[in-house]
Amino acid sequence: MPPFDPASAASYPAVIGCDEVGRGALCGPVVVAAVFFDPAALPPDLLARLDDSKRVPEPVREALTPLIRAHARVAVAAGSRALIDRVNVRVATLDAMARAVRRLGLDAAVLVDGRDPVPGLSQACRAVIGGDRLVPQIAAASIVAKTVRDGLMRRLAPRHPDYAWERNVGYGTAAHRSGLAARGRSPHHRLTFTRAYG
Repeated sequence: MPPFDPASAASYPAVIGCDEVGRGALCGPVVVAAVFFDPAALPPDLLARLDDSKRVPEPVREALTPLIRAHARVAVAAGSRALIDRVNVRVATLDAMARAVRRLGLDAAVLVDGRDPVPGLSQACRAVIGGDRLVPQIAAASIVAKTVRDGLMRRLAPRHPDYAWERNVGYGTAAHRSGLAARGRSPHHRLTFTRAYG
C-alpha cells in the first residue's frame, strides 16, 4: 500500500525532498533530484501514488514523472563517472544533491534520504533514513531521479550492446558482468568498481 494518505496531506510539511539513484551501479552517473511542493496543494491522486521508486513499476514511474514536474518545483543534477572515480560515490552524491537544491532557488528546509545531510547549504538540512516512504517530496525525488537515470542508461545501451544496459541500467547483473568479462570496461564504467568485475 502506498505510504501517503491524501486525507493526511496537511500533516506533511512543505519542504525540499532530495534523493539519488545509481549509487550502487557499476557504470554511469549518480543522478539526484530535488523536489519541492506543499503536499496540501498537490492533487490528491498524485500524492496517493508516490512511493519509494524501487516499489513503483517502471510504467507508473514514467507516468508520474511529468505529473511531478507539472505540480512541483524540480531540479536534477548528476555526479559523473569521472567525478565518482575522483572523489568517491558518496562525495559525488552529496555534491550533486547540493547543486540540485541550489538550482531550485528556494529558501526551504531540506530533507534527504539516507544517513548524510547535505553539507554547505544555506538552509537547514536533515537526513531521514527510509525517507522515501516517510516524506512525500523524497518519494517524488526518487521517482524523478530513477526515471532520468534509467532513461540515460537506456539511450547509451545501443552504443554499448555487450552490457545489456537496456535491461539492467548499469547495475551488476549476470549479463552485465558477462559483458565486462568478454569486452572489458567501457568509458562509462567506474574505475572504483574494477575489483567487482571479476
